[in-house]
Amino acid sequence: MPVPARFSLDPTPARPAVARAGSGRRRERRGRTGRGSLLPPMVPAWATRQERFEDLVADSAARLQERWGSRIDAISFDVALVPDEGSLVRAAARDEAPPLGSVLRGGRKQRQRILVFRRPIETVAGSAAAVPWLVHDVVVELVAEAFGLPPEDVDPGYRGSAPDDGH
Repeated sequence: MPVPARFSLDPTPARPAVARAGSGRRRERRGRTGRGSLLPPMVPAWATRQERFEDLVADSAARLQERWGSRIDAISFDVALVPDEGSLVRAAARDEAPPLGSVLRGGRKQRQRILVFRRPIETVAGSAAAVPWLVHDVVVELVAEAFGLPPEDVDPGYRGSAPDDGH
């Protein structure tokens, strides 16, 4: 006897038996599923805050790489959200602000690492417009520490403690 068309002999169902939370009839009832995102992936606003911050660090490293070449290639640049707890405790004990980044010395088989902390930089910058210059200055200061040079020698465009106001 043939099997009716509405039944399947396949033991694996085409859809899961239990729907995921939040994907119920409510949204589908008015035809609101299937919409795309508001922004296409190639637009800069598509990136997360973390990705945009990582791009700023990468841009600063690329600017320095043009000047220093293989010395910058020997350094790994990384981004962390906040410093580790030990760094925060030491800064608090000295009555200092949290560190904006750190240089981690490499061994024979490990590259030297520069770690830039996103949240402290965003807090110190105060505005979104000031974040790019502060990121670059922090990267320059950390590279200068790694090289044992003053920041002005690492990048002649180093501004120090204040953004360029155009005055």
